[in-house]
Amino acid sequence: MKTSEFKKNLQKLSALNFMQPNGSFVPRHFHITEAGIRSKHFVDCGGTLRSEKLMGLQIWVAKDFEHRLEPAKLLKILDIAESNFGNEDLEIEIEYQTETIGRYAIELKGENFVLIPKQTDCLAADHCGIPQEKQKLKLSELGNSTSCCTPGSGCC
Repeated sequence: MKTSEFKKNLQKLSALNFMQPNGSFVPRHFHITEAGIRSKHFVDCGGTLRSEKLMGLQIWVAKDFEHRLEPAKLLKILDIAESNFGNEDLEIEIEYQTETIGRYAIELKGENFVLIPKQTDCLAADHCGIPQEKQKLKLSELGNSTSCCTPGSGCC
């Protein structure tokens, strides 16, 4: 989700809730301890120079159980961050720690933002010798194909 869409969604909500991938919620007394641009310049394993840039938000849970971050306050935080970093409409990435620090994309489902785990992947699989996954087909579905030998067809 891009920053502009995130902000539009925040304007519609009365409470700020983040649901983890396992269905449990980030405790409501969380803080946003960082809002800023994260950029990464790198060379993939195939030798291609790449870069990515996104708006990073860090969620942190303290022991101040009465704390509640309201959508309007997060909008103000985002406005300050955007004005200081060029007002680009970037993808949002949430950083949140459970057993380890995780990086998440987000999507809105109903009244809750859902944390979507990010996955690693090889960006140059064609250079690494990683075989592509073969498509699995059911033999029962091949019977209708004209390119398949069937009993009595004379192709074998």
